[in-house]
Amino acid sequence: MDGIINRRDALGALGALGAMAVASNSATGQIPEQPPLPDVRLVPHHAHSRGVRGRMTGAKAAVTALQCECVPCVFGIPGAQNNEFWDAMKTLGMPYLLVTHEASASVMADASARVLGGVGVCAVVPGPGLTNALTGLGEALLDSVPVVAIVTDVSRGPDKPSFQVHSLNNTAILQPITKAVFEIHHQAEIPSKIHEAFRVARSGEPGPVGVVLPFNFLAETWDYDDVVPPPYPSAFDENAYRRAVGMLSNRKHRVGIYAGMGCLDVGPQLAQVAEVLQAPVATSVSGKGSIPDGHPLAVGWGYGAQGTRAAERAFKDVDIVLAVGVKYSEVSTANFAIPRHDRLIHVDVNPKNLGRNVPASVCLNADSRVFFARLLADAASVQRPADPRLWKSIRSDRELDRCENRTIRVTDGVDPMAFLVNLRCLLGPDELFFIDVTASTHWASESVDVCGPRRYFTPANNQSMGWAIPAAIGAKKVRFDREVVAVTGDGCFLMSAIEMSTAARAGLPVRFFVFDDGAYHYMRMLQEPVFKRTTATDLARIDYAGFARGVGLGYNEILHNGDINAGIARALQYPGPVLTRVCISYEGREIRWLNAAKSAFIKRMPGDQKVRVATRVAVRSLKRHPEND
Repeated sequence: MDGIINRRDALGALGALGAMAVASNSATGQIPEQPPLPDVRLVPHHAHSRGVRGRMTGAKAAVTALQCECVPCVFGIPGAQNNEFWDAMKTLGMPYLLVTHEASASVMADASARVLGGVGVCAVVPGPGLTNALTGLGEALLDSVPVVAIVTDVSRGPDKPSFQVHSLNNTAILQPITKAVFEIHHQAEIPSKIHEAFRVARSGEPGPVGVVLPFNFLAETWDYDDVVPPPYPSAFDENAYRRAVGMLSNRKHRVGIYAGMGCLDVGPQLAQVAEVLQAPVATSVSGKGSIPDGHPLAVGWGYGAQGTRAAERAFKDVDIVLAVGVKYSEVSTANFAIPRHDRLIHVDVNPKNLGRNVPASVCLNADSRVFFARLLADAASVQRPADPRLWKSIRSDRELDRCENRTIRVTDGVDPMAFLVNLRCLLGPDELFFIDVTASTHWASESVDVCGPRRYFTPANNQSMGWAIPAAIGAKKVRFDREVVAVTGDGCFLMSAIEMSTAARAGLPVRFFVFDDGAYHYMRMLQEPVFKRTTATDLARIDYAGFARGVGLGYNEILHNGDINAGIARALQYPGPVLTRVCISYEGREIRWLNAAKSAFIKRMPGDQKVRVATRVAVRSLKRHPEND
């Protein structure tokens, strides 16, 4: 597995971190001395047989099944109903991470899956443990991320006592936010149900799966003889494929490719297909990195007014859109403002996603890997001649975008977009970049160049504020060899900041950057045009230095544009986890996504509602003192 590192590499990384421990003496960026990092529990090279065999307790059978699935780490909190399970993990050498809140357990499992391309695992107790974890599972569901949630349950059955602690209907709670829920009714079922959960989580459109395991089975023994089943076969609609090839074979039609998360693990094939078709490639938010931003046909994210200018311009000349492994979701389309094309070929592994929100000429149910392989085999039928003029146009447009992004436009504090561009440059191409739900999320989508898959991460479709903090910690746990940064807002910080204590306790040197402007500025941007005032958007003032000191983090500040590069360098050189406050302002830059979303919203607004909003805005505009917060 790509995410496994040996102890020698880890010790070398720790030594390198120690060598960079000298902090800057800048008055605004001084970082206090910290004790050396403790050793980090590493993922062992898997040597277990591909099955659960022999007499053992249910707890050991569950852990052995996870080892057979090559799980790199289990995230969660032990409790009365799953202590047997946690003890078995320690006995069998299964890596785990104690989190501070169960919401983080599911988010870290999600991040583990995104980073490694495998299945993430969390383990929680029933009742509040599960309900706390629902937000992360919901994000995994809407973002198509495979996660298996091991939820220990109370004892079930007619002879069991009533009013057990945590005795909510945990299966019913899981059902709306998972692909499937597997209930275990006897300890003999433990390995097979866990393996089937992994199989379902990976199959088709990936997503979370729940396993509900009554705690009394964990201590009971059984003679097991279970093997890991093969994956489910992928569907492929041959007739739809032939129609798609027929459409693409008309060389008078110019093609543009829209690539989503389903293309992350087939980047080389995507690039080859783009070169065969001479097609510009735009990605969704979740698909960033499926084609390197340095590729001559890569135009950035989106292909409408919400995306990069280069993508918008390139797709204006497109006759056929080939959308692969992507959902036309609200976030990626800026409130469904995506331009319509007369010819759209929509390819997705989930037939329920095809033709949704944007009408498709051809709906092709297929896995992206299989589709690209077939199309490359039929390349002679769809090949276009090289188009140097297209490459030149894309190169020019992208350089204009990059020049605009790195130009300072915000002078009161730190320019967020300039900060994001510089952070990406100082990180290097292979490091892991997590961004939270802030107004700056959309600037990051535009400006952060990504050199390959599984390097850029954001909660796209459930928009879980505070997600980036635990996600970055989970990523660092399974990819200790990579630098990991999290960019969050001050509002998001308030929702999950205490989880930073986990990074300090576990010795995971994540670099946390918090954009501080003292408000839910995103909400202000949405409220002010419609209501001509803001409501409930002012935040409490936080002593970030005191917080960092209290949970064991280093501390750093970036207060103005002139300190961006030096401030980022101070954070990256610190040998442990560090919190950097970035004092920002949003005044001076447009947010293309927000403008496109507003335009789409107004266009669809009924006439009477437009009149009501316009009247309200006119009346409130006459007031000299707006009633903000």
